Amino acid sequence: MITFSPLSGAARSLQLAPLCYLLQVDDVRILLDCGSPDWSPEEPFEGDTEGTLQWENYCQALRECASTVDLVLLSHGDLAHVGLYPYAYSRWNLKAPAYTTLPVQAMGRMAVTEDVEGIREEEDVQDETDSSVQEESVESAPQDGLKARKYVASLAEVHDAFEHLNTLRYSQPTHLQGKCQGLTITPFNAGHTLGGTIWKIRSPSAGTIIYAVNMNHMRERHLDGTVLLRQSAGGVFEPLSRPDLFITDADRASVITSRRKDRDAALIDTITATLTSRSSLLLPCDSSTRVLELLVLLDQHWNYSKLKFPICFLSRTGREMLTHVRSMMEWLGGTVSKEDVGEDSASGRLNQAFKRKRDDEGEEDALGALALRFKHLEFFPNPQVLLQTYSSKDPKLILAVPASLSHGPSRHLFADFAAVPDNVVLLTGRGEEGTLGRALFNKWNDSQRTDDKWDKGKIGSNIMMDGVLRLELRHRVPLQGAELEAYLQKERAVKEKEAAHQAALARNQRMLEADEDESDSDSDSDADEEDEVRQALGEISGEAEIDDVMDGGSGVVGRRKKADKGLDGADWGLDGDEGLTKQLLSYDIYLKGNVSKSTSFFKSAGIQTQRFRMFPYVEKKRRVDEYGETIDVGMWLRKGKAFEEEAGDVELKDQKLRLQAEEESKKAVRELPSKYVSSIVDVQLACRLLFVDMEGLNDGRAVKTIVPQVNPRKMIIVHASPIATDTLIESCGNIRSMTKDIYAPVTGECVQIGQQISSFSISISDELLATLRMSRFEDNEVGYVNGRVVSHANSTIPVLEPVSSTPTLRDPSARVQKARQRALGSRPMKALPRSTMIGELKLTVLKARLATVGVHAELVGEGVLICEAAGKQGGELAEDTVSVKKMARGHVVLEGSTSEVYYTVRREIYNLHALVAA
Repeated sequence: MITFSPLSGAARSLQLAPLCYLLQVDDVRILLDCGSPDWSPEEPFEGDTEGTLQWENYCQALRECASTVDLVLLSHGDLAHVGLYPYAYSRWNLKAPAYTTLPVQAMGRMAVTEDVEGIREEEDVQDETDSSVQEESVESAPQDGLKARKYVASLAEVHDAFEHLNTLRYSQPTHLQGKCQGLTITPFNAGHTLGGTIWKIRSPSAGTIIYAVNMNHMRERHLDGTVLLRQSAGGVFEPLSRPDLFITDADRASVITSRRKDRDAALIDTITATLTSRSSLLLPCDSSTRVLELLVLLDQHWNYSKLKFPICFLSRTGREMLTHVRSMMEWLGGTVSKEDVGEDSASGRLNQAFKRKRDDEGEEDALGALALRFKHLEFFPNPQVLLQTYSSKDPKLILAVPASLSHGPSRHLFADFAAVPDNVVLLTGRGEEGTLGRALFNKWNDSQRTDDKWDKGKIGSNIMMDGVLRLELRHRVPLQGAELEAYLQKERAVKEKEAAHQAALARNQRMLEADEDESDSDSDSDADEEDEVRQALGEISGEAEIDDVMDGGSGVVGRRKKADKGLDGADWGLDGDEGLTKQLLSYDIYLKGNVSKSTSFFKSAGIQTQRFRMFPYVEKKRRVDEYGETIDVGMWLRKGKAFEEEAGDVELKDQKLRLQAEEESKKAVRELPSKYVSSIVDVQLACRLLFVDMEGLNDGRAVKTIVPQVNPRKMIIVHASPIATDTLIESCGNIRSMTKDIYAPVTGECVQIGQQISSFSISISDELLATLRMSRFEDNEVGYVNGRVVSHANSTIPVLEPVSSTPTLRDPSARVQKARQRALGSRPMKALPRSTMIGELKLTVLKARLATVGVHAELVGEGVLICEAAGKQGGELAEDTVSVKKMARGHVVLEGSTSEVYYTVRREIYNLHALVAA
């Protein structure tokens, strides 16, 4: 039984991002994608109670089911698909095995890292882990708004979460183990992003499930189209055709995309015209996936047109992202060839440089330096560094993250950029609902004529923006004055407390070592009551009180202190740490002066006897536990050090060295104490605005063509607006051969497909197993079994044993049957063997097989194949002509006279099926 529930990104929804779905196959719960929304929407969106509650409900639902998930599958490396996975992994116990491709792992880490750093740079994100606060978050959502609760992971959590992922190659089937035993997952190329994946899930009870969202069948500059539609084969990829369940998106089912060359020409012409007029362009983009297509396009245009204007890429992870891409050249496609790697370069100088760099820095670094080398691209971590390098009056192309303009460099640049006339803001995506990017897109789209809107297949024109736009800018500023002094005072208090704690730990450690030395030197002494009490109370500081031996406790109380054995006549006094006055006493055989006046054991009538104190020697006692075992503290200390030395292998040493280097770098360049502030800015709009669709997704024509060719038995539509959902359902309803079982669940709705199946474990006996005749069908072996189930006392699993051919005489009906057979004198009745053929006959495949054995075959009608000998085709029907007809419900009719051709055709038909004989 299959159960599907969309947590976010459902059908008939206005909030399309992020994508997250819970698929349950029998008892296995599979999480499909785990995206995050834009955590910094605009003010009008915050007032939208429905939108705020939708995000909160999604996070609440994911938090509740995260610990029960058995498998996680991630399809693309952008925020809409993997943005919330690090937080759910570290905070919500989403520890299930997760699978994806290598590029999705790398690009997803870069995208989430960029987003996390950008948000934490502008806002104080509270890392709340209190469950009570999380449980109350949904109830207080309308009053507090989305900003009060942001599930933003730390950089360490992002790194740990993506290191947990298991990476697969395309078309690599993986047989799962554990609770997921029996399931087989296989990734296929989806296009749209580097490493984008279509997941094929094979279950022995539920059949084949295909999860395909955000696909692109068109070949791009850095990627090949999806494998789902093979134009060379003239149809759908065979392993992905006719699934039992097909889960796909319909976001652009009602959209007609303009031609690719028209979009590229509009983008390039706008950039060239703006730069040559001494103006600049701002191009908001993402940080890891779709920006690669823009970089390849811009680099080719710069090289072809010999442009000298800089291309500025504002991203903290941009350089690292390109380094990862250069190490994954085998995942790229399109026009990116081996020449970019430097393997087939005609220039001998380039090959020599490559070899020299490979010898100096290693092969991987050399490949990274030559592959996808964008000579005109410059990286900047923030807008301040960009303004220090280039003046605001210098013409330049700026690619800034994020594409939604909700925070980060793109938002801060837009505030200064939009007020300059003749500057151009170039949008390549629609942005998420409720963000500044979507507001600008709506403004541009509403200004176009009806026939020139973005979903009509035309390229619109740029518009001149006017009016005033109020923006909230958030940033971090260093502390000054009284705030700085208060912060430093608080920091000093924390450091003093920490130093006192460390000193106490160090003193305890020294006392432990001192006790170990004392117990070793006095191993023959008996246990003393005072030492036992001190040990029970845990006074390991070595400063227990020693009463005066001359009087009964009223004399001077001293504290034990280890004297320097190398000095004669050393002073023995009280510890200064206890607040007592140090008494300088010179010890000889007896001590004069400071003596006790108390009554001694030997009394003298009316005369106060002078008491002498013995030499101040403290007898060391041997400490044992309740069982008489000696407590050797030093042994445990030595063992701990030995374990640390054994564990100090190369990896741990390298890790310690890296940690030390990081700590030294932090100490060397210490960040100034700062605070988070926000300001409201009124931006006077004076620039131009243009939208060119570069999202790289299928349009409505492609979706309506691919889905019927996949021809699923059942289909679920997700990630679609109400109009797009109805459009795809109507298009599929007009196709006679298309399934009518199409579901479009809304957020939180649960769809159940199939029937509940109860499975039982049974063991086959050796006698029955020896008589089975198995036939191979695809990846399985199938056989017919006839037996009876027997339960044994020594086993909890029932056993299937062969059925005895002779009935027992104890059965009355068996005795009557045997007597009747003897009376008639006939043989006992016996059932004839039955055969079952498993498989689906395709006449085109049969035609190809017959051609290899010398039989000519032609399709003469719908479902009819005429077969005859290779040398007799073209004339009238001969006696050895055979026809193969494919009837309904898998029936195949073979007609013709008995001849060599007849038996040859029948043999090939049998070979295309798995024959299971009873």
